Amino acid sequence: MPTRKLIIPILVPTILIGLSSSLANADTAVTPMKIYAQAPIHSNTLSTELRSAFATQEGNVELFATGTIASVWAHSESFNMDYYQNQVITGAQWQVTSKLKAELKYQYSYAGNNGLDSFVHGFHDFFGIGQNGRDEVDNNQFNISVPKYGVEIDDFEGETLSSALHSYLEYQVFSNQHNAVSLGASLYFNHVNSGSFKRDSFEQGLQANYSFSYEKHALFSTVGVTFRDNGAVDNIPYNNSTFAFSAGYGYAITPSHHIVTSYHIYEGSIDDGEDYSEPSNEFVLGYRYLLEKAAFEFSVIENAVNMDNSTDIAFTFGVRYVL
Repeated sequence: MPTRKLIIPILVPTILIGLSSSLANADTAVTPMKIYAQAPIHSNTLSTELRSAFATQEGNVELFATGTIASVWAHSESFNMDYYQNQVITGAQWQVTSKLKAELKYQYSYAGNNGLDSFVHGFHDFFGIGQNGRDEVDNNQFNISVPKYGVEIDDFEGETLSSALHSYLEYQVFSNQHNAVSLGASLYFNHVNSGSFKRDSFEQGLQANYSFSYEKHALFSTVGVTFRDNGAVDNIPYNNSTFAFSAGYGYAITPSHHIVTSYHIYEGSIDDGEDYSEPSNEFVLGYRYLLEKAAFEFSVIENAVNMDNSTDIAFTFGVRYVL
């Protein structure tokens, strides 16, 4: 499909840069994985991200790109969602001064067949997890039904879900050898010009980050609030603002091999007493390989607690490169 072809020109140049030779070693400090929320609503709006409060070397510029494939199955008495979601994010982060950090990135999400339904069925069977009705419908569907708000979207494979520009500015307010605290602010503009998900939205976010580092170990935590654009979708009672909290742990097995895990809680986006009013919970397990100035990442994102308001499972592949 034409939308799939957009991934290649976005990801390939950054990957080729990351594979090129370099003269200096990468910063081997353990940091959170480059991921984004995958719950159906949160993944296509502004969501608080888990970030390290530590600064990198002044003047550093890091290029990054991630690709995520996800399977969405959300089934309850009031709504049904069954589709695949694919997401590409590419951008740059700049350590402007010893305390000021800036980031700019572009996010593109679309509905495309990534074939995860069969994998999810097998995964649930292997671990004895209930299918929650998934085994009662055909694979590879693209349907959203929320009768309460008159939403019926069928066969939307290939359509754009979001096309958004993110900016982020962070200031480190405290740091010593093992601890750091920073404050950050985000701006988000999403413009989808056609299709079932056509809309414009402008959202803002604030967050506070705390990180701890000791030898091979690192802890990270972030708390944030997002101010929603309630006019983006008609008839649905979105909250004016939502809170989020995330925490993670990273371990450097060697300077080149990192394991990172994190847990993310996103307040419900909709104010109607149903499943999407409840928090979305996501657990992340990631692996990072560092090669000179480049870092290559693989993360698994799994929903938790409420199976009906978050993505079943998602996989993120990423590359980061310090100029």
